[in-house]
Amino acid sequence: MAGAAVAPSVSAGRRQDYPGGLTLFVFMACLMAATGGLIFGYDIGISGGVTSMDPFLSRFFPSVYRKQAEAADGGNQYCKFDSQLLTLFTSSLYVAALVASLFAASVTRAAGRKWSMFVGGLTFLAGCALNGAAVNVAMLILGRVLLGVGVGFANQSVPVYLSEMAPPRMRGMLNNGFQLMITLGILIANLINYGTDRIAGGWGWRLSLALAAVPAVVMTVGSLFLPDTPNSLQERGHPEEAKRMLRRVRGTDDVGAEYDDLVAASEVSKAVSHPWRDILRRRYRPQLVMAVAIPLLQQLTGINVIMFYAPVLFKTLGFGSSASLMSAVITGLVNLVSTLVSVFTVDRVGRRALFLEGGAQMLTGQVAVGALIGAKLGWSGVAAIPPGYAAAVVVVMCAYVAGFAWSWGPLGWLVPSEVMPLEVRPAGQSITVAVNMLMTFAVAQAFLPMLCRLKFMLFFFFAAWVVVMTLFIAFFLPETKGVPIEDMAEVWKAHWYWKRFVTDDVAGRGDIEMGCGGGAKN
Repeated sequence: MAGAAVAPSVSAGRRQDYPGGLTLFVFMACLMAATGGLIFGYDIGISGGVTSMDPFLSRFFPSVYRKQAEAADGGNQYCKFDSQLLTLFTSSLYVAALVASLFAASVTRAAGRKWSMFVGGLTFLAGCALNGAAVNVAMLILGRVLLGVGVGFANQSVPVYLSEMAPPRMRGMLNNGFQLMITLGILIANLINYGTDRIAGGWGWRLSLALAAVPAVVMTVGSLFLPDTPNSLQERGHPEEAKRMLRRVRGTDDVGAEYDDLVAASEVSKAVSHPWRDILRRRYRPQLVMAVAIPLLQQLTGINVIMFYAPVLFKTLGFGSSASLMSAVITGLVNLVSTLVSVFTVDRVGRRALFLEGGAQMLTGQVAVGALIGAKLGWSGVAAIPPGYAAAVVVVMCAYVAGFAWSWGPLGWLVPSEVMPLEVRPAGQSITVAVNMLMTFAVAQAFLPMLCRLKFMLFFFFAAWVVVMTLFIAFFLPETKGVPIEDMAEVWKAHWYWKRFVTDDVAGRGDIEMGCGGGAKN
């Protein structure tokens, strides 16, 4: 199997760790940076909630509101939310995030990771103001575009920042803080939706949308106090500051070996003037494949369908408005708790074990949800669903969400950010975010029409993709647990398939350094 012989090879050729450990300074910096995930999570949770609120639908999407009323009188449950304008409202953010993430790479490389977070926070705040004050669909969508720019900058810079600040043996735990904040944002949004839906006068949706400004303020202000990473300082030509920061983040003066590797990686990085072109070279093929395949497959798990449209989906199953929002709260809570499992186990059991177990659990969940919905609604979509049966669907969905939350959720951000060498790291992370946003847009745009046409078979469609992605992990992803971020090329050199790309110019030694970000200085 892929990766079976990785650990011995790495330890034989490189040191597995550097002196120093997790300091309070690093923990607080990573905690503050990870709050960038709050804005993404809050938006995922809030958009699905407000699109199930009757006052919001009747004001901006009256055709959907009428379909919903017809379905309540015995119409087709599968098609009552099928509206391209409604899905455009939800998914326009992800197109904007895709474009923004490509520009964010240049800002992240030239100005540092923290300033990308700051730009992201400011534009997200502008989007919050527009959405909260919206009087027509155009204002809503323009606000969503600005939110998307903020998400694009934050998602490009935060995972890179966390991977660079964290000690190698704790990189998984600290990087997974980003996904933890996403899940916390989703849960908070679900709770707010549940409360605002009960506000008399029908203006609760405005409060839901406007309160996105709170996590945006936290990230924007917090980014001003964040230290630059040693990697970024060295890359931007500040070697003394980089060494001083490295001592501070590791809590020891014995940073010679790690600093030497960082300098070597920086020298290679400075020689790369066109990272977007260089990342396409053969020596970076393993990293490029992971940067594309992992976020692409992450969205084909179907998770954002559940998290975006959980209230809508539960309404389709026959829950009332408040009951559907409470069901979304329950799945959000499961999501948060299960992400904590990943935070505390990823650096012990490794990335591959969580990926593979999560894949098996998600496959079971998707098949079970499809079977339960198909057995009751069938192809017609016309049926009353008893409360006990609907509760069983929620339980199965929660099992599916748990499987995602300790595998593909956090690891979909962690692995692409940790395998990239310094010289192409911003470009690589931008590709990861762009692919993620493109697929999120595609799935969000297609879900409601597909639900209307494929009906319960839609869940089997996603189940088939879970099989594909689990096999991809089994054969092509080596274990990266505990490997220093600048030594990651050794992992690819030991892999049964990827070694043919990393070692193709071994005689010159340059490609090895290009692949790993610097040679060992032991």
